[in-house]
Amino acid sequence: MDITLALTFLEIARSRSFLHAAERLHVTPTTVSARVRTLESLLGRPLFTRNKAGAALTPAGEQFVPHASLLVQVWERARQQVAVPEGRRAVLSVGCEVSLWDPLLLDWLLWMRSAAPHLAARTEVGGAAELLDKVAAGVLDIAIVYAPRQRPGLRVELLIEEKLVMVTTSPQRAFPRPGEYVYVDWGPDFALQHGMVFAELSNPGVTAGLGPLGREYLLAAGGAGYFRQDVVRDDLQAGRLYRVKGAPEFLYPAYAVYAAEGDAAIVEPGLAGFRQAVRPKAASPLRPPAPTAPRPARRPAGGR
Repeated sequence: MDITLALTFLEIARSRSFLHAAERLHVTPTTVSARVRTLESLLGRPLFTRNKAGAALTPAGEQFVPHASLLVQVWERARQQVAVPEGRRAVLSVGCEVSLWDPLLLDWLLWMRSAAPHLAARTEVGGAAELLDKVAAGVLDIAIVYAPRQRPGLRVELLIEEKLVMVTTSPQRAFPRPGEYVYVDWGPDFALQHGMVFAELSNPGVTAGLGPLGREYLLAAGGAGYFRQDVVRDDLQAGRLYRVKGAPEFLYPAYAVYAAEGDAAIVEPGLAGFRQAVRPKAASPLRPPAPTAPRPARRPAGGR
């Protein structure tokens, strides 16, 4: 099947409009309609119904969406593997869950540059389900995720058993009030455990969907919150943050997921890089040591 048919179908499904799809694809509406007719003829089912509001997916169209997405993803992976950069033997594609990428991906890239220069690296960040779908489809070689679900054909390796610890900017290390608390979304499992332990912090003043954002806000504005122990280690040693007295810890393990039938010549160096990247920073010569002096205090918004 011509890949442009799948691309056109997905664009109509996103925009709910043949006209808007034509504009986005830089073709005429007639061309878009012809592609849809060709695709519907190949599948033997109507994919859209047109109405005054635009175009709506039929039941067959709804079923075809994930398959069309997979076709486009596999094509993109094939295109990347064929167009290997000069001096490299293959492309290693990895994905990392949003809450886990910092600083893991940077440390991994630095290790790969030194230890596996024959491989070109492609990285992306996304949700766990999306990343696992791409590993299963062969679009990604490795995905680093929190609490992956077992799937046929995929192998899961425990990469690191990290902890989430409550830290504060207050030297008194006191337990925070709701208005001082920064809640970081570490996923549904953490949300469940957190809610059972901290009912009084269920409505915090600030909620952050990204750990790095929550940490930067905390350092700039003050307060307390849960963060990955390895990420705040330098802040604790430098006296920018303090552990809250008596606050419980939560386990936050990270796993490497890859296809059981994947190319070992590509996957194994990538896995070795991640194993190295999660080692204590003192054992890795690839990154310079973090400064120990406290960083300058930031001026509040408004110039006060």
